[in-house]
Amino acid sequence: INLSSSDNRSYSVFPAFYFRDKLVIMAGTVLLAYYFEYTDTFPVHIQGFFCFDKSYSKPYPGPEDNSKAPPVLVYSLVTAIPTVTILIGEVTSFFVKTEGAQEKTIVTADCCYFNPLVRRIVRFLGVYSFGLFATTIFANAGQVVTGHQTPHFLTACKPNYTALGCQSPLQYITEHRACTGNPYLVVSARKSFPSKDAALSFYSAIYTVMYVTLMFRAKGTRLTKPTLCLVLLSLAVLVGVIRVTEHRNHWNDVLAGFITGGAIAAFLVTCVINNFQPTHLAAPTPLPLQRPEAAVGIPLLSLPRVESPLEKLSGLQYSCFSSSTG
Repeated sequence: INLSSSDNRSYSVFPAFYFRDKLVIMAGTVLLAYYFEYTDTFPVHIQGFFCFDKSYSKPYPGPEDNSKAPPVLVYSLVTAIPTVTILIGEVTSFFVKTEGAQEKTIVTADCCYFNPLVRRIVRFLGVYSFGLFATTIFANAGQVVTGHQTPHFLTACKPNYTALGCQSPLQYITEHRACTGNPYLVVSARKSFPSKDAALSFYSAIYTVMYVTLMFRAKGTRLTKPTLCLVLLSLAVLVGVIRVTEHRNHWNDVLAGFITGGAIAAFLVTCVINNFQPTHLAAPTPLPLQRPEAAVGIPLLSLPRVESPLEKLSGLQYSCFSSSTG
């Protein structure tokens, strides 16, 4: 609810349930991402393969930690870069604004004021965190549903071609027990589409790029903003290139990850936080008072005027008083 005061400041009243619902949604998203990532609640679809398929016979690249873009580095950059960018942008914007243009927010509509700087930072970073978990859920769901194999799948699977009766590369194997390799590596090799690292990297890059483009409007940033945006996008693309060159994902897996992460970031920025603009809860406007109207179809009756006995008495007394004074 928007309020105004004598010092021309804007006050926004947010009910307590407005924040409680957001916390419930966020907790549910984190819990679902945890089940996808660290449990076997959602089993991976087992997809067949052709004998001696060269598309899945690339050498095993080793554990994820041995990659040139390990998950620890990717997740750290995905978390740190947007957080630092939003903090710097919001602090700078807050101190540049004049005092009259600043906004105060009443959280519980009782007595407590919530600093607008903290409110915007929590809002933007909260939506960004929600998008990270949502991107993880979409990527994991795609991997579980499709069961698309990585380029090194047959190396990790180690199928016994003799026992499977593979006579030609055109023979298709659908047996669930065709793999003799490490079960953990086999399950990991069935999670390729879309690339989760590519999706998270591109989500972080698009979200930060849109923030920089829409918020940094100071003079002298004509070359700074494009440079920063190109650096962020280049880092995201570099993660996808590394995934392909190390035979951890196919090109279509990385491309699908880019589309997933970019679409989620664009949706959250444009539809959820309205291009990083401040939002207010509009107070309901009271309905104008309407004058009572006559019932439709019933004509008004003109009744004759009836003179009251009191009026007759008053008239008689007045006439007597006039004659005596005359």
